[in-house]
Amino acid sequence: MNFTATLKLVIKNLRARKGRSLLTILGIVIGVAGVIIIISLGAGAQSLILGQVTKLGSNLLYVQPGKGGANGPPVPGLVISTLVENDVNSLRSQTQVPHAAAVSASVLGSASVTWENKSEDVSFTGADYEYPRTADFTMQSGQFFTQAQDQGAANVVVLGSTVSDDLFGGTGVNPIGQVIKVKSSVESQAGGVPLRVIGVISPRGSSFFQNQDEQIFLPLAIGQEQVLGIHYLQGISIKVDSAENIDQTVTDVTRVLKQQHHIQDDINLDFIVRNQVDAVKILSTITNALSLFLTAMAAIALLVGGIGILNIMMVTVGERTREIGLRKAVGATNGAIRNQFLFEASLLTSLGGVIGIIVGALISYLVSVLLKHLGYDWAFVISPLSVLLAVGVSILTGVIFGLYPAFKAAKLDPIEALRYE
Repeated sequence: MNFTATLKLVIKNLRARKGRSLLTILGIVIGVAGVIIIISLGAGAQSLILGQVTKLGSNLLYVQPGKGGANGPPVPGLVISTLVENDVNSLRSQTQVPHAAAVSASVLGSASVTWENKSEDVSFTGADYEYPRTADFTMQSGQFFTQAQDQGAANVVVLGSTVSDDLFGGTGVNPIGQVIKVKSSVESQAGGVPLRVIGVISPRGSSFFQNQDEQIFLPLAIGQEQVLGIHYLQGISIKVDSAENIDQTVTDVTRVLKQQHHIQDDINLDFIVRNQVDAVKILSTITNALSLFLTAMAAIALLVGGIGILNIMMVTVGERTREIGLRKAVGATNGAIRNQFLFEASLLTSLGGVIGIIVGALISYLVSVLLKHLGYDWAFVISPLSVLLAVGVSILTGVIFGLYPAFKAAKLDPIEALRYE
């Protein structure tokens, strides 16, 4: 029997058992779609992580207060005041830390901002004049506060684009020059701190799962003393001039801060120097491991689908025993019978594979659209490797699990088959 005739016969048999065929295909669809979705989401997650590094800069070090090493990071909620302004001044010394292109101190918190009858809950960063050089952003309008405004604790504020839109969007009012009030939960002034808007930052999107556009930026002294009521720092960002000098800069920063804090042994360090590249490597390792685990789960779904193929084909052989006997009686060879049943199994899994690829790509696309809508820079990635893997595995599943029923059908004795009831 030629290929065309075999194909017509297979399609006829599958159409005669629509419900059973659809259920068999469904198992393959779920497995293949799972493989496509998982690989796509894994690639999207990695692109998101790498995108965060690109936004913040790969040559960035971050110093946090607290004890590192074997004892791990500080306990959440524990106030650690070991970093102070003198540490920043020492790290800015080119003789001590020659590869530090920029050093910026910061404090963080949450607050409510009000303008006229509008109020918004935001995150705020109290930063010094060097912050734009370590954070790499551009201004949409106005300017960031100057060194004089920072060191003079001027009552000024720079808004993220979303905060600006929420407060002034649709009003026709230029935010520059307007006075808003900022009130933290620990701030003592009942009416909040009045601050004049001097700039709006261009949209930045999310960075490490925080929307940068929903922030406001205050001079460091304002954030420390008037909003948070503290005199220490919560972090120091250091922009290194070149990726090749990161390790040397970590060594220099550690040495300087040990001198500043009069620390002799590393076991007594009261600060942590974090390398952003290392953090990304850890996150990438985690996403890779998670993707492999979930891919294994999808492979199990494909295995279940393959067992479904085996069961369906075994039942089909039993139901069509008389047909097989009749075909062999009129001259059909064992090879023709075997190829017919093997072709049926392969066709079912191939259809499931194609539909699974379409479903998986569609779901992956919808997920990427949703995450982009939520502010994450999520890339829609369907790699050719994932498509080839899904198609190859689905066809291989059909062949492997279709072999036994096909050989069983081919070996049926025509006389016994014709007597089968």
